[in-house]
Amino acid sequence: MKNRLRETWAAGKPAVNGWLSVPSTVTAEISGMADFDSLLIDVQHGLVDYQMALTMMQALSGSDATPLARVPWNEPGIIMKLLDAGALGIVCPMINTRADAEKFVGACTYAPDGYRSSGPTRAGMIHADYHNQANANIVSMAMVETVEALENVDEIATTPGLTGIYVGPSDLAISMGFQPGLDRKEPEMVAAIDKILSACKNAGIVPGLHCMTPAYAKQMFANGFRFATLASDVRIFTAGVNAIVAEARS
Repeated sequence: MKNRLRETWAAGKPAVNGWLSVPSTVTAEISGMADFDSLLIDVQHGLVDYQMALTMMQALSGSDATPLARVPWNEPGIIMKLLDAGALGIVCPMINTRADAEKFVGACTYAPDGYRSSGPTRAGMIHADYHNQANANIVSMAMVETVEALENVDEIATTPGLTGIYVGPSDLAISMGFQPGLDRKEPEMVAAIDKILSACKNAGIVPGLHCMTPAYAKQMFANGFRFATLASDVRIFTAGVNAIVAEARS
């Protein structure tokens, strides 16, 4: 089972992730032609439902980027359904405790490691020997994005089977009393992000976070993060359109 994301980490390199919020097979396919290590379909805040996520994953079949999905919540049904559709990893929001993380990881893995139900309808079509290889290949990333989660981050990070922790800067900022936004520079936010990074390093799991700019992502890679998202398709398209129009009007 080919998983470019895990291959990138195994080679000691940081992974660059793309973020798909637009419900379109065309924009998904275009993103798949770029040199992303992984592409995440956002079923939480993105404008994407399950059926569109399925067709977007089909559009990504020609890309070697690892298909991921962010689920709306820590709910086993949608986690399993997106894995059955072919996602090779799940990012789960609002993981606040070790118990939350255990529930999440369990839904991503077959027994004896977890309690995932067997029925990989599309995943079994596109990956040989899927059942026996899935547990070792599926990526599970828990989002730490509240003060409660920050307080419990060391326990969350040591959850058996958890691949990594993904920092949600906007929700974490809101929980800490700041305005939402990415690429945080407030001393309190920097300290919080460093605490999450340290917890991941100590537990031997992957630290990741959502970034706005390539410069900030490169800084976070230098700090030790191994997974970073560059904005989103919505933000990139908006910035590109505005820049072109502004240049023409200038």
